[in-house]
This record gives sequence, C-alpha cells and structure tokens, in this order.
Amino acid sequence: MDVFENIGDHRNGERLVSIKNPPRQEAKDVASARVDGDRTLVSGREAGANWHQSPIRFAPLNVPLQRRLQTGVVLMHTLCIACGISLFLFLCAIPILWPVIVPYLVYVMFSKAGTSGELSYRSERWRRSKVWSLFAGYFPARLHRTTELSATRKYIFGYHPHGIISHGAFAAFGTEALGFAQLFPGITNSLLTLDSNFRIPLYREYALFLGLASVSRQSCENLLSRGGVNGEGMGRAITIVVGGARESLDARPRTLRLVLGRRYGFVKMALRTGADLVPVLGFGENELYDQVSAEGRPWIRRAQDVLKGTLGWTLPLFHARGMFNYDVGIVPYRRPLNVVVGRPIAVRQNRKPTTEEVEELHGRYCEELVRLWETWKDDFAPDRVEEMKILD
Repeated sequence: MDVFENIGDHRNGERLVSIKNPPRQEAKDVASARVDGDRTLVSGREAGANWHQSPIRFAPLNVPLQRRLQTGVVLMHTLCIACGISLFLFLCAIPILWPVIVPYLVYVMFSKAGTSGELSYRSERWRRSKVWSLFAGYFPARLHRTTELSATRKYIFGYHPHGIISHGAFAAFGTEALGFAQLFPGITNSLLTLDSNFRIPLYREYALFLGLASVSRQSCENLLSRGGVNGEGMGRAITIVVGGARESLDARPRTLRLVLGRRYGFVKMALRTGADLVPVLGFGENELYDQVSAEGRPWIRRAQDVLKGTLGWTLPLFHARGMFNYDVGIVPYRRPLNVVVGRPIAVRQNRKPTTEEVEELHGRYCEELVRLWETWKDDFAPDRVEEMKILD
C-alpha cells in the first residue's frame, strides 16, 4: 500500500450509487381450480411465492469468505464490551476459578493502568494484527494526512464527529490498520475513552493492549508529560473525540453537526502541556448508522439527556444492518470512511492560561476545522444535504 498517495489526483466527481428496494406490493393468493366431474380442486397460497419481495434483504450464501470475516470482526468490536461482561459472568459461575477472579477484581478496582500514562500494556503486535486490517477493510477506511508532523513535538488530535460508536477513530488511532506509524513516524498516539471502561473486567485488557487510555485530566497530563523522545512527552500524542456522547444524538447520514462551540477542556489541556492542536475530520462517520429522530417525540430526547447526566453516556436509538442481512441489526453499513488529519496549530505552554487565551486558541482551532471541511467536502462528502455546523 502506498501510504503517500496524492488524493488530489483523483477528484473525478464520482458519487455513491445504491439500488433502491423494489416497491412493496401486497401479497396475492395463488389459487387454481380444476373441475373434474363433480370434483373441484382449490389450492391455497403457494409457499414462499412472495419471499423475494420481503422488505429485509438477506445476504446471498456465496458471499466471499473475506467479506464474511470482515463483518464478523466489525460485529466483534461493536459488541466487545457486552461480550467481555458476558464472558466474565460465565467465568464467575465456575467456583474453581474464584481464587483467581477475586484477586483480579481487586486489581481492576485499584489499577491505575488507564491513567498512568506509561502505556506498559500497549502491544504493537496486537495493534498491527491482520484482524484490524479486516476491520478497516470492511468499510473501507483510509487515513489521510495533509502535512507532516514533527516527532519532537507533542500533539492533541481532536476527532470529529463522534458518530454512534466512532469506528473511524478506532481504525485510524486505536490500531495500525491504516498506517498511522508510516504517515507520522516517531509519534506514539493513544486513543482516549471513558475512564469507567477501565473498570470493566476483560474489556479493559482488550483496550489497554491496543494502547487506549482514559480521557480524564490526570491521564491526559501523564501521557503528554512522560515518555517520548525526551522523557517529557515529546513525540507523544492523544486523540480525543471532542463531541462526546451528546454529539452522538445528532449523528445522522449526510449531515455533520459538531458539539464544539463551548468545548474548551481540550484547548486548556493543550495550553497547560504545550501540545499542538491537530483537527481531524472523519468523513463518513455519520453515514455508518441510521438513527430514530426525536423530532415530535420530546420524551425520547429527555430520557437520553437524563441518561447522559446520570451515567456520563447516553443511548442513541440507532440501527443499521446485520450479519446476514442488509437492513436490520447493529453492524454498521459498508460505507467509505476517510479520516483526514489537518494542519497542526502551534501552542506555547502556559500552565495558567487566561479566558481570552483559551478562547483565541479555540477560535483558531475552529477556523482550521472549517478550512479542512471546505477543502475536502466535495471529495469525501458529495452527497451531503447540509454544510458542517458547529453547535454549542
């Protein structure tokens, strides 16, 4: 794979084309009659006669093995938290394992691995596994850079949008499937997630081996002030999905609404640690799922906001496709993902920034993000129904 391909040479204006479902027709009874003397034979409905008109499109049996494996890996990652919890509860039901499980739970409760910044569990072999090539090839996904980054600086990558599950951020920064190390040599990047995820048995190891870390303030400061080429964080980077759970409620195909107007935390972190800000746009992230609209159903949005305020996360009412069908399930649609990394915004370290300094840097960041959208929207978002919006 030539990771330095010039995307600008391929602006041919092509658009994605999909085949619409055939119009649904009412099923008609198939009946036949034969008169033979005093006997009349009347047949009932022909079994399966209208099966081809089902609103659910099932995958054919002759789908290539590679595509089946891709779908399986994406489903595995989508359900990794649920699978980890289920497996752990199953192991808890085996008494002979209790002498191992109890100390493990105590370790999970007090472990600082997700916030220490040491990345001692990180496995480059696991990040480069062919499993993640299957994951990225499913959509397919690609990572693009607009400029080189120096390995003697530290960085905060701001990923937009959140989408439903942030598959683009995971493929680009949680694994090496898209060639991050080749595009940005000498930089160790850690994708950040909720601190509570590192209290989930088994799943925490899954995340730690991939180099994921907590998005807490302590974790960010540790990652950007330890290790690296000088032991003080140079050559380190973190990726924050800035919009968070609230932004997922606005994740709908062919739109890009970013909850960014009042998000200053990552800007303050950049000033305190001296990390350059790098905006990133995941074109196609919002296209991976359809979401039930809350318009006309205010109780849905209220319930989602209550859940967000109580637990720190929320639950969008989304759907996509399944393992063996194209219309029902939680597996994301096969739609292209293009993760574009913008130009870095230089930051001078200031441990006690003023409000004006924070707002000024935030404004520069938003300007670069808008420039990134305007430059590449016709290449990677040709079917958009509205322009990018930055919300409060």
